[in-house]
Amino acid sequence: MRSLERRLKASLSSKVKNKNLRVGQSMDPEAVKHNVDFALKNLQKIIAGANWSIKQLVAGTESLNFVTEILKSTGKISDAEAEKKE
Repeated sequence: MRSLERRLKASLSSKVKNKNLRVGQSMDPEAVKHNVDFALKNLQKIIAGANWSIKQLVAGTESLNFVTEILKSTGKISDAEAEKKE
């Protein structure tokens, strides 16, 4: 949750800086470079977070597939035992 708050604050800060740039309050090349670097760092953090989320989803999917295979096997064993009793 804190990470999301930080991202939102950073995004808001970037929006304010971008608005100031549009208005022409800061056309200093150093300020522009700083803003670009700031935006790049934020994008890299967001990408890293997205990659982590994707890895978690893949791991969860693999676990679910494993459980599905176990349940299928259990069902086949139960069916075989039922046939033996008949």
